[in-house]
Amino acid sequence: MEETLGFADLLRLMDERSTAFRAAVAAAPSLDVRVPTCPEWTLFDLVQHLGEGRRRWAAIVAAGPADAPPAMSTPTVPREREALLAWFAASTEELLAALRAAGPDRGCWTWWGDSQSPQTAGAVARHQLQQVAVHTYDAQVAVGAPQPLPDEVALDGVDEFVTTCVATTSAWPHQPAVIDYHATEGRSWRLWFSADGARTARLSAPADREGPEVAYVSARGTANELVMFFYGRITMDSLQLDGDRRVFDQLIAWDPSE
Repeated sequence: MEETLGFADLLRLMDERSTAFRAAVAAAPSLDVRVPTCPEWTLFDLVQHLGEGRRRWAAIVAAGPADAPPAMSTPTVPREREALLAWFAASTEELLAALRAAGPDRGCWTWWGDSQSPQTAGAVARHQLQQVAVHTYDAQVAVGAPQPLPDEVALDGVDEFVTTCVATTSAWPHQPAVIDYHATEGRSWRLWFSADGARTARLSAPADREGPEVAYVSARGTANELVMFFYGRITMDSLQLDGDRRVFDQLIAWDPSE
């Protein structure tokens, strides 16, 4: 398995996860079913959220390099299930078409400007695969048939999350810290937190702990479990932890934008 997914694979898997998402919605007894992993939402709300996101990111990618996302009107979302699923399928294809037209290296606006991920259509594809994958899991939970993320999606999801959603130049407001994540599939990542922000790198071999002046903690689980922890679908107690778990509490509470 490749270390990171290629652009064509990202689009293929996005299409596959979108198909699985629609299948879960089609199997539900009602669109009013509550989504336990998104407790404020019904299944209809979940479809609306994800479909609107496909269209918003399609417009962002199509606009190319920009300092802000383009203005968009609020779409009309059908409430009847068959029409809603057709609307969602069209939303997915709109994003896929925009990504294909742009290619992986074209620049565009993103909210992760100070992360370690580039502001490109390829990075958008990578992040949006994780969005549809996690929300597919949410829909499956709602209908009582949850399935783990496909291995290649989950492994890329760990790397994508730490580089896009955690890495930042915003100052870490606590004692310097190090977090290691270990996927049981054989990959590991390290994150360093300091006044300079947060940065991450993949570990090619086991690494020594930092000195006593640095708080250290590690988490081990399957790649699927790590992604689900990142997105708040499972708690840290679902992982094998070693070291100062207070660092996780600090990280979960941290808002770099403040």
